[in-house]
Amino acid sequence: MKTFKDLEFNTHPSAPYLDEQAKMEFDNGFGISVVNGQGAYCSEGTYEVGVLFEGALTYDTHITNDVIGHLSPKEITEIMKDIQELTS
Repeated sequence: MKTFKDLEFNTHPSAPYLDEQAKMEFDNGFGISVVNGQGAYCSEGTYEVGVLFEGALTYDTHITNDVIGHLSPKEITEIMKDIQELTS
């Protein structure tokens, strides 16, 4: 099971609006996008998460119908576990 520690952050293409982003795809076709920076719903030490399906943001899961902001690494790991258990 992948966790926050497995994410690799890179400079976001829209820096400095967003600072960093990590994306990860899972075997079930779903994935996660994790961002931080002044343009994200987060504060220092927290992150914004979006659920992906086939590489694009999706709002059609029981996890969320939007992005989720102000998350700690521990909370992101929990969301990652939920995403990895989704079926398409």
